[in-house]
Amino acid sequence: MALFKKRTVGKPGEWYYCLEHKKVEEGPDCPGKDRFGPYASRTEAEHAMETARERNLQWENDPKWHDAPAGGREES
Repeated sequence: MALFKKRTVGKPGEWYYCLEHKKVEEGPDCPGKDRFGPYASRTEAEHAMETARERNLQWENDPKWHDAPAGGREES
């Protein structure tokens, strides 16, 4: 008998994009570390990687999130 049972998080009807299998899954089939979601629809989950790329690009270009260079002085 296992001491710890594998528990899934989420509810059926929620959609996830599995990073390991590179596919959309309904409900929490894979561990949380291997998935994006939950999404409200299958279509949203199908575009998970595109959404992540867009958000990463926004973050990389957002001046609020860039730290000052080491030494505490900004470059001129």
